[in-house]
Amino acid sequence: MTPALRVEGLAKSYGEIRALDAVGFEVERGEVFGLLGPNGAGKSTTIEILEGFVRRDAGTVEVLGVDPGDPRQLPGLRTRIGVVLQELAVEPFFTVRQVLERNAGFYPNPRPVDEVIELVGLSEKRDAKIKRLSGGQQRRLDIGLGIIGNPELLFLDEPTTGLDPAARRTTWDLIRLLASEGTTVVMSSHYMDEVEALAGRVAVLSRGRVAALSTTTSLGGRDRGEATIRFTLPAGVAVSDLPVTVSRVDGDAVEVRTAHEVDDLHALTGWARERGLASLGLRVTRETLEDIYLALTGPEGGESARSEP
Repeated sequence: MTPALRVEGLAKSYGEIRALDAVGFEVERGEVFGLLGPNGAGKSTTIEILEGFVRRDAGTVEVLGVDPGDPRQLPGLRTRIGVVLQELAVEPFFTVRQVLERNAGFYPNPRPVDEVIELVGLSEKRDAKIKRLSGGQQRRLDIGLGIIGNPELLFLDEPTTGLDPAARRTTWDLIRLLASEGTTVVMSSHYMDEVEALAGRVAVLSRGRVAALSTTTSLGGRDRGEATIRFTLPAGVAVSDLPVTVSRVDGDAVEVRTAHEVDDLHALTGWARERGLASLGLRVTRETLEDIYLALTGPEGGESARSEP
């Protein structure tokens, strides 16, 4: 089976601005893939090329086996993909049901309208006009419009912006459901906890190039880096009494940074048992996905970087 997406040597310039420079990655069918990057990194341009809205200058792009830059193939491709942008223009005097029914007619094999309304949590608003929906409810409708065509491939641009925590988790469950049914999902998000919860692999763009491409658990070597062990110093115990080398102390809060977490944890728990200590409040963490993302993109890859049009 061909990949859902194949990108090689992708390049795009706007005048003297080099938005993309030799970008390459693949996305397997049924995968949830994160495309990350700060503003100006080339993320939006990449997605717009994949969707067929922007023509590339160079490189090879295949979306579901089709070149989105070929105007002869693009109409058929668009019936197979779904797009959820950050903001969609929807007629304010239509109802939720009317908008979904109309858009369902654009596709050969749409999902049932009532099923989509239920999936995005708008059952109580199915007959409400768009102008009467809250911002979060309109965002749910955006997602509904993205999945009404029963797409093989779904592009999600900041899917949970404006949603409350409960609606955000409902959207996560929906994305997982779509992936379990075989839909390929390419998502862009600035919420690293969201990316880590949903995406199996990510590509991080910085200044128009791929800075890293890996699983979320191993990106930037975070699975091999130092671990941080945190615990509370028991009353009457001095730091010098501890069986491990301490990196930082703040009051009774102790922090140990180590490349040998199993050995140090064994030493600490054995030491605590010998002294009859019931609990140290041990916590073990590694660098977060956000830590790695910030290290990969750096200050030069953020707001101050060259901007995409």
